[in-house]
Amino acid sequence: MSMRIFFFLLGFGLSVIGCVYIISYMNLMALGYNFLDYVNFICRKFECLIAPIGLFITFLAIYIPKGEKDELYLRHNIKF
Repeated sequence: MSMRIFFFLLGFGLSVIGCVYIISYMNLMALGYNFLDYVNFICRKFECLIAPIGLFITFLAIYIPKGEKDELYLRHNIKF
C-alpha cells in the first residue's frame, strides 16, 4: 500500500510540474506563435513531456490491481 501511495504522489507531482510548464509556455502565443507552433514547441521540451508521464504513473498507481498480500480478506478454511 505504501508503494502505491508513493507512486501516486510521484505521478501527481510530475504531472503538476509538467502542466505548470505547459501553461507558462502559453505566453509564446502572445508573442505571435500560432497554436500549431506552440504544440510543436512543447512536444520537444522535456519538462513538458513529464506531464503525460506523470499522468500515466498516477493512472497505473490507481488502476493496477492489488496483490493478495495488500488486500484485507478473510480465508475460510473450515472443513466439515
